[in-house]
Amino acid sequence: MFDVAVIGAGAAGMMCASVAGQRGLRVVLLDHAERLAEKIRISGGGRCNFTNIGAGPANFLSENPHFCRSALAGYTPQDFLDLLRRHRISWHEKHRGQLFCDDSSESIINMLRAECQAAGVQWRMPCRVAEVARSDAGYVLRTSQGEIHAAKLVVATGGMAIPQLGATDFALKLARQFGLKVIEPRPALVPLTFDAVQWRPFAELSGVAIEVSLATGSGRARGEFLEDLLFTHRGLSGPAILQISSYWQPGEAIVIDLAAGRNLAEALIADKPGNRQQLHTVLSGLWPRRLADQWLHLAEQNGYPGLATMRLADTPDKTLRALGQGIHQWRLVPSGTAGYKKAEVMRGGVDTRGLDQKSMQARSVAGLYFIGEAVDVTGWLGGYNFQWAWASAVACGRAL
Repeated sequence: MFDVAVIGAGAAGMMCASVAGQRGLRVVLLDHAERLAEKIRISGGGRCNFTNIGAGPANFLSENPHFCRSALAGYTPQDFLDLLRRHRISWHEKHRGQLFCDDSSESIINMLRAECQAAGVQWRMPCRVAEVARSDAGYVLRTSQGEIHAAKLVVATGGMAIPQLGATDFALKLARQFGLKVIEPRPALVPLTFDAVQWRPFAELSGVAIEVSLATGSGRARGEFLEDLLFTHRGLSGPAILQISSYWQPGEAIVIDLAAGRNLAEALIADKPGNRQQLHTVLSGLWPRRLADQWLHLAEQNGYPGLATMRLADTPDKTLRALGQGIHQWRLVPSGTAGYKKAEVMRGGVDTRGLDQKSMQARSVAGLYFIGEAVDVTGWLGGYNFQWAWASAVACGRAL
């Protein structure tokens, strides 16, 4: 008999178990995996992008956008950095507030394991949970290691992203079992794909990367980012696309500015007098050459014959403005995403309107809690989802 059973020994699960155990509660932590915390291990190229120094509510998506405020305020990136300092883990800041370990992601896993051990947390791993039921004393878990009884149950099994690492929809099934609403899940922070015929002209650009501005959606659901974009054989990837994928809805267009931060047409017109360079040479000074050549080749097929070899000085202003508009407003409708196998996180999950924002407890089911990625709170790319894992776990651990 335990005070608390935590299912899922990932970032949120280990953090919650350690906080609860350090408060004197008898905690058991279960996970079905053979190896501990694989998603932490592979994150950040093996160095774990464990938080973002600027993480705040504006960096998260949810059907209930204010839900995350309390937990994020209660446990900040600075609080997590204090924990790293106590464990003498060195770190560095990279792009736009993203914080990484100087050494391996293993240091984060070892830190969380040590925190659990110091708190007296008992482990059951690998241990599959076949059934969860209510009892007079709380909850009964029927597992591959026998029955476990607990007064309270925390579900920290994450979402469905990267099933090859053991991700499942366990949390969503359990939520539905106990009558909680689930926001329809889908892959997020994921490459976007296109119809093979539509994409054929651009498939040749696979490997080309460029900084762009791109947007999709409208109103509160609008996403807009300035990041690097990567062409692939099947579509688009890179940080810009991963970011926008969380906002993109099937059937919607994404609008890409391939020359962000400049008025390309006016710059070309101003540079026209006496400029005998061919257009593809001029654009190759702004872009990777393969992109410049392919873009002008397509423009020639769409009503501007000879454009690629035309000299800038001889190109009509009207043509340059049309070229600039196409470059600044490249409008594409993806056919889909690369799916959970390539997604970094799941968007959607347990509807937060059915949870208490201070404790993560289900409002309609006493003693049942959901934390981390299983909940309908999805962060941007760049350490935000780890910060939600830490913050939601600490809020829950303190409330148990």
